[in-house]
Amino acid sequence: MDNLFQKIYEMTAFGNIIEQPQFLIMYAIAFVLLYLGIKKGYEPLLLVPIAFGVLLANFPGGNMGIIQADESGLITFVNSAGVEVGKDIWKMPLHDIAHELGLMNFLYYMLIKTGFLPPVIFMGVGALTDFGPMLRNLRLSIFGAAAQMGIFAVLLVAILMGFTPREAASLGIIGGADGPTAIFTTIKLAPHLLGPIAIAAYSYMALVPVIIPLVVRLTCTKKELSINMKEEEKKASKPVEIRNLRVLKIVFPIAVTTLVAIFVPTAVPLIGMLMFGNLIKEIGSDTSRLYDAASNSIMNTATIFLGLCVGATMTCDSFLNWTTIGIIAGGFLAFALSIASGICMVKIWNLLSKRKINPLIGATGLSAVPMASRVANEIALKYDSKNHVLQYCMSSNISGVIGSAVAAGILISFLG
Repeated sequence: MDNLFQKIYEMTAFGNIIEQPQFLIMYAIAFVLLYLGIKKGYEPLLLVPIAFGVLLANFPGGNMGIIQADESGLITFVNSAGVEVGKDIWKMPLHDIAHELGLMNFLYYMLIKTGFLPPVIFMGVGALTDFGPMLRNLRLSIFGAAAQMGIFAVLLVAILMGFTPREAASLGIIGGADGPTAIFTTIKLAPHLLGPIAIAAYSYMALVPVIIPLVVRLTCTKKELSINMKEEEKKASKPVEIRNLRVLKIVFPIAVTTLVAIFVPTAVPLIGMLMFGNLIKEIGSDTSRLYDAASNSIMNTATIFLGLCVGATMTCDSFLNWTTIGIIAGGFLAFALSIASGICMVKIWNLLSKRKINPLIGATGLSAVPMASRVANEIALKYDSKNHVLQYCMSSNISGVIGSAVAAGILISFLG
């Protein structure tokens, strides 16, 4: 009977958890992320799969945690015979990865490490995005470019802290507030840091409703936040009218892809797929089936696998260390500086122009579309119930999507 109870105890995970109480910390992190996604509604499509991936990765014996390869592609694991072995992951066929390392490693190295899913998700984002607000207010798109300053500022700070330039670039790209872009950049520059960087990027994206109001309170006055954009528009001598917006919407993604391909070729995988998704949306009924697939089934499937795999990288061994803590802190700094950079650009604009701009438009120069714009609009309505700035914020917000992808391409080109 004693042997029976011993066997049952060894079958469970209690012994492993008692030996490594760090698992309890990871469970707590997973539960917090689930709470934010389910109860608070912070990006549930992202946080719920990520949080559940964290849970799956940290159940001892479940064989669902991601085993990260080092910079040369070498991984170390315990095989079915209980022997520790080392192999080059890029020389292992996929069926061997599935058999020896488990399901989640199979998905991770096939879909994430190859760089497959981020461009696919960008295609879905393009299909779900309307560039109309930006095209109607092109002058406001400059604030989307200004918000990328946080990326490069944190890059320099991270280098001073001891990160390599490639690691610092991967850390800085969190300031773009775009999970797929952060993953794509990190895969190219610092794949060994993919787990904590992806988690930081997606976590801060989900916390946009918390971070933007915090930065806005620290940098803006009540008078600035009360600037009514419609009233300021009336000061223009002659408003700009777009006669054929549909044609412009079709030409725009083609033109942007061409220009980016010429000047920043390394950004084409992201920008190209983003613009392709938008193009099949704007063409209309002739490509409606493609649009439906890109914006629904393909996008949803990619999001599920991306979230689970990113969460599964958060094993207690890889996550609970000083490097990860530095990445979390640096990511928050990059995020906050990007918001502040957009706001500062608006303040400079207002000093030089008679037509004032609400600084909330600069605060949405992130790639977290459309959440950042919705949050900024809610803040504006608190100061003036008639001051709807959503469409103006979307102009800066959408340009931020393009800007972060271009910034990623520049970093990859210089450091890759």
